[in-house]
Amino acid sequence: MAGSTLMSIGMRAMFANSASLNVTGHNIANANTQGYSRQEVELATANGQFTGAGFFGKGVNVVNVKRAHDQFLTMQAAAAKSMAAADESRYNQLSQLENIFPPGDQGLGYAMGDFFASMVDLANAPGDNSARQAVLARAADVSDRFSNASDRLDILQAGVRSDMENSAQTVTALAARVADINEQISANRGQTQQPNDLLDQRDRLIEQISEYVNVTTIPASDGSVGVFLAGGHRLVLGSESAEVTVRPDDLDASRVGLSVTSNGHSLALSEDLLSSGSMAGLLRFQNDDLVDARNRLGQMALAFASEVNHAQSMGIDLNGNAGSDIFEVGPSQVLPAATNARDVNGQLLSSVSMDIDDASLLQASDYSLRADPNNAGQYQLVRLSDGVTRSIADGDTVDGFTVRIGTPAPNSTDRFLLQPVARAASGMHRVLDDPNGVAAALPVQASVGVDNTGTATVDQLRMTDGTVDPNLTATVTFSDETGAYTWELRDRSTGALASSGTGQWTAGEPIELNGFALELNGVPATGDTVTVDKTLFPATNNGNALAQSHLADEQFVGRTLDANGNYLVGTTVTDAYADTMADVGVRVQSARVASEISNASSTQATEQLASKTGVNLDEEAARLIQYQQGYQAAAKVLQVAQAVFDTMLQIGS
Repeated sequence: MAGSTLMSIGMRAMFANSASLNVTGHNIANANTQGYSRQEVELATANGQFTGAGFFGKGVNVVNVKRAHDQFLTMQAAAAKSMAAADESRYNQLSQLENIFPPGDQGLGYAMGDFFASMVDLANAPGDNSARQAVLARAADVSDRFSNASDRLDILQAGVRSDMENSAQTVTALAARVADINEQISANRGQTQQPNDLLDQRDRLIEQISEYVNVTTIPASDGSVGVFLAGGHRLVLGSESAEVTVRPDDLDASRVGLSVTSNGHSLALSEDLLSSGSMAGLLRFQNDDLVDARNRLGQMALAFASEVNHAQSMGIDLNGNAGSDIFEVGPSQVLPAATNARDVNGQLLSSVSMDIDDASLLQASDYSLRADPNNAGQYQLVRLSDGVTRSIADGDTVDGFTVRIGTPAPNSTDRFLLQPVARAASGMHRVLDDPNGVAAALPVQASVGVDNTGTATVDQLRMTDGTVDPNLTATVTFSDETGAYTWELRDRSTGALASSGTGQWTAGEPIELNGFALELNGVPATGDTVTVDKTLFPATNNGNALAQSHLADEQFVGRTLDANGNYLVGTTVTDAYADTMADVGVRVQSARVASEISNASSTQATEQLASKTGVNLDEEAARLIQYQQGYQAAAKVLQVAQAVFDTMLQIGS
């Protein structure tokens, strides 16, 4: 009997040690498996066996194999990894965006400065054909750089779309696997042992999903876990999973958004609720960084082209004709929302359009337009770059453009996206090919009288608008030395008086007549005259080339109006480009710092989880020694039992 008891003790001890050793070997084999949770054997004392000599212990039983798991640390690690993925994806995209706005001679600022420098060269030799060719070459370079920059922005947008589609497919596949594991776990729910490896796989899959989009999980009573996106949209529920799809943005089809499709019903995900994950980082880049960069680029392109074209129209070319446009830019856009009201044929019921009035007042922003809920017949216009909101009516002018409301008027749910500058650079190109067409000359030229006795000389003659009539000769005669003068306009062919008047000249102030502004140096004497007459030889006149070269120092980008309607200065085109480079650079640096911080937080959270649930090889080695000693003890018990049996057999024989 004693030998039997000893044998039972030894066998149970060896069985328990064998089970523990198997788990230890399983842990060691998975020491480097990502997502694996350490498993441990739970042992319990076996009930003793009653004999005539009393109760004898029967060793231990294996009652469970549990995994080391901490729900809080698991969720914390997944959330930290999700935020790190968002910051990293945005940083990677911004690094590519930064390359579109290079400094130095490869940048847009240099190209625009080079164009104005070519106008200086033309002013020095207005009749030189090579100087005119150089102006056109520099103009082509500017337009090509604007157009290429816009194309590269389009490539970035296409890359965002592709990455989003690939990520959506991956999330959908991962969600289907979670649903499948949920079903397997639920099927084993009635057993006393937990399916540890399945639980690890599910946690790992949910962690992988969180790298793409932020998720929350809710455990169910059957052992399954519900996975929800963006604050409550169902992705996995029990053994069923939804599909994540990429959809065109409601207002701008060139951008993308996310939807969750389940049982044939699709629900759009709000970007505001997508707070982390690589897809959230991509959406933030697309809807904030990329939009701002495109609008800044378009604002520069439209302001530059408009000012140069306007200056061109003020002069005359080598053939004596009014200057024609050098540049053409892409059109402004009004994009209706996909949800706007339509007729039975699918045609929009209402429309909105806009006209560009003053390119120098255009801001680097998109605008949203919808009916004003507080003012009947009015419309709420929101500048999306800074949230400035105005209530406007049909025909009102805002930030350099006029809004036109079609008939019938939009209803209360209709929305429109206004893009005054977003696509300007994409269609920019040079339209003037004839070197003789560069308007280097002014239609009129000024000269002082040969008999003048004062020190007054012509400093500058510039056109104030397009109303100058070169067939009228203007003569200014000073009445006294205080600057009082009389003026008259006469037909240069017949000498007939067209108009006349008086004025007072002040040093530093121009004399404005017939659509021109005349600025003088020195002081005129009584009887001195200044004549402004038609330019007869455009090849010798450089007035308009000088005017265009001076645009390099004009602050005409992003101007605003004060309360009295007066212009407030903006920035020069080169400063505008420098500001754009600085803005993108700041975003890149901020994104880099954010990515470094979130990656450090993710690493720390992962290490904390690993310290709690991961495999410690030193600990497992110590257990192997412990199990070895247990085997030796159990073997000793068996050895003693064998000796007892041998002795009993010898006695019996």
